Amino acid sequence: MAEASVSMAWYVLRAISGKEAKVKEYIDAEIKNGSLNGNVAQVLIPTEKVVQMRGNKRVVKERSYLPGYVLVEARLVGEIAHTLRNTPNVLGFLPDMKNPEPLREAEVNRILGKVDEIEDDVKDMEIPYVVGEVVKVTEGPFAGFTGAIEKVDEEKKKVTVTVKVFGRSTGLDLGFMQVEKELG
Repeated sequence: MAEASVSMAWYVLRAISGKEAKVKEYIDAEIKNGSLNGNVAQVLIPTEKVVQMRGNKRVVKERSYLPGYVLVEARLVGEIAHTLRNTPNVLGFLPDMKNPEPLREAEVNRILGKVDEIEDDVKDMEIPYVVGEVVKVTEGPFAGFTGAIEKVDEEKKKVTVTVKVFGRSTGLDLGFMQVEKELG
């Protein structure tokens, strides 16, 4: 079979649980140094953002929602399957450790669509921010700055926060998930 006639597809590698990042790092390095001859396009660890409340603080963490699995978009020609199967910390392919089967497009879309679901969850959440409330910026270049809410846009799930930067008041438009209530 000619290499050009084989198209890229998504495969699942079974990795030692907790070593998914090492597998991704190793394969990414192999992609970068060209040893896979362009037959591996990308490597993904299926993760999800989890919002937890610790005391009065909102903590956003990223965690693997399919522990022990790494997704690889590849063209399995020549020794590519053998190389991936023998990557450090990899146990083999799914569903059969020896014979890789590509994921169906619907499965790939469901896994990759997890990110969209997370954003939908944010849209559904009730955020009780009010004008005048003091909040701390948690993400972006102004993380750590504290300021007062000047405007709340419930529909867009955004707030306008005024912070002092070098002694001057600066208005920042931030998403609800980029700020947290300041305890005080």
